[in-house]
Amino acid sequence: MPARHLRTSSTTLRLTIALLVSTAVLGAVLMIPWGGSEPEAAPDPTVSHTPEPPTAPPAPVRQNVYTCPAYSGIDHANPVANLYKDTFTWGTTPPTKVGDGKGNINWRMNPPNNPSWYMWLHSLRWLGQGITAAAAGDKAALQRVSAITHDWVKDNPYSWKSDVGAYESTMHRTNVLICLRQAVLSGLHVAKLPLTYAWLDKALMEHAWFLQKNYSGDWNHGTDESLALFGIGCTLQRDDLKKIASDRLTSAIKTSIDTQGSTNEQSTAYAQFNYVLWGRAIDVLRKCGVDPGTTITARRRELAKWLALATNSLGNLPQLGDSEVVRTVPVTGTVLEYAGTRGARGIRPTQRIGIFDAGYIFGRTGWGETRPFTQESTYSIRFGPSQKLHGHNDHTSITYTSRGRDILIDGGHAGYKVDDWRFWAKSQFAHNEMVVKSATGHPETKLVRSSIKATSEFYELHDSPGAGIDRTRDVLVLKDPDLMVVLDRGSSAADQEYSTLWHLPADQKVVVSGNDRAVAARPGDTVKTTLLQIPFQQQTTPIEVTTGQQDPIQGWHYTTIDKRLPSPVVKFNRSGQNASILSVIAPTRTNATVSYTTSMQGSRMVVNLTVDGVTTVIGIAADGTMQRIK
Repeated sequence: MPARHLRTSSTTLRLTIALLVSTAVLGAVLMIPWGGSEPEAAPDPTVSHTPEPPTAPPAPVRQNVYTCPAYSGIDHANPVANLYKDTFTWGTTPPTKVGDGKGNINWRMNPPNNPSWYMWLHSLRWLGQGITAAAAGDKAALQRVSAITHDWVKDNPYSWKSDVGAYESTMHRTNVLICLRQAVLSGLHVAKLPLTYAWLDKALMEHAWFLQKNYSGDWNHGTDESLALFGIGCTLQRDDLKKIASDRLTSAIKTSIDTQGSTNEQSTAYAQFNYVLWGRAIDVLRKCGVDPGTTITARRRELAKWLALATNSLGNLPQLGDSEVVRTVPVTGTVLEYAGTRGARGIRPTQRIGIFDAGYIFGRTGWGETRPFTQESTYSIRFGPSQKLHGHNDHTSITYTSRGRDILIDGGHAGYKVDDWRFWAKSQFAHNEMVVKSATGHPETKLVRSSIKATSEFYELHDSPGAGIDRTRDVLVLKDPDLMVVLDRGSSAADQEYSTLWHLPADQKVVVSGNDRAVAARPGDTVKTTLLQIPFQQQTTPIEVTTGQQDPIQGWHYTTIDKRLPSPVVKFNRSGQNASILSVIAPTRTNATVSYTTSMQGSRMVVNLTVDGVTTVIGIAADGTMQRIK
């Protein structure tokens, strides 16, 4: 059943789709903007990555060298034998016969009714193994991939913008055309393109015209477009095209990656993809005789620091925005080497907390100085500019790892198909924040104040998620014992339904004891999580736990766009004009005792937390200021 409060009209959304160009990343997804003029990027970075080699020193200038960028892994499922049958395979969809067996393809086919499948068909990247074979001299393979490619050109005359699948795959198809052209020259052992392939250069110029007129903007989609346009200029020795593309890249880097290393994608996985993508940009420019300048290198260096700080104690990037569960790539010679190998190699970073203007807080108890890397506690907190591109409605949300496992998770990334599952995954209900049922906005959230100390960090965030609704979150993160104290406050002139949501991993079983605690653990594990609901300025209400609910959707975790698991969500609820919800998240060994007492010192409440025999004292002022006293 669909989610009642998550329905959305697809008529307000313009579908767009795209594809990765780096061999370091594999994925295919549909892009779905939130009804604005700026589309989202795609596809997904995934868990499979090849570590990027160290950046080579500048090579001597070489003119007109553009390396075929491979096929983003789509070719793996499409062997040459299948190409002879006009059979196309993508994702989890079974192999599909899309032509008549002679290279005549029905380009309007879409049996699974999946826009991503359709885009990958039009990208032509599925021809990769055939093009590779053709380049090695396989004339039968050359004939078949040429026939399919020529069929696309004939059946999709310029301009193909009215067909979203053909439109959004333009930059990726451009690279396939270049790869095929190179395969013709090497496979036939000729220096000049034969006249029988004149249609190929004509198609490249049509793609160049399209890319000039339909620039997507300064984010990964536009970067890919610029690289493809540059590739045509390099291949056909058109300096005018090279200049347009290089000028766009020179301008775009300043928006794509800011001076602190944050990308404008609002996604950790896409941040890592951008690191790879801009590394390719440097290589592409240099190999075709254009100086990439110093800005790209400098911004990538800061992005590497950002990614290292974002890396959690499990060696993964937290699932922020459109991100699957993605490992940090241990790039040799950078700060990512230590983070990506979980401390096995590289130089240990010294920065423990990172606060970024783009809306990210990444913190950790340490880098493995006094305990194993994987036993450190790490967290992320979101704030900053309103949602765009790959961002979710996740402001004020927290992720948390401790004791070698995930403690608080994000709902994840449901892919790009326009349905209630994607709408839920992007909504406030899929994140660890105080949600307001009537709120539908995607607000800017301000970090009002912060205080960093040796064994504690305090943050206060504020925003307005809906008309006339104010929301404030105060977070106190402790070290020894490792735990979080979170105070959520909401106010509105009208009655509202407020809920603080805590999303837990799929393997957790939750037991509720009264109104003040829920305990979560994987059966047989040595670690448990105690979630306390402590009265502060309001009485507590019964704790709810939701797992695997479909109407409305709640209690799920997408580890990848194709893998959805029922996962418990603990809810602390309030109703009325005001809400005050005080939570404690305490990961401990399974047989540890967690208890608390409270008392008042004037207007300040004092909480004595005893966690596994260690007593910690927290002071909470009436204005929400939290401080570790002991």
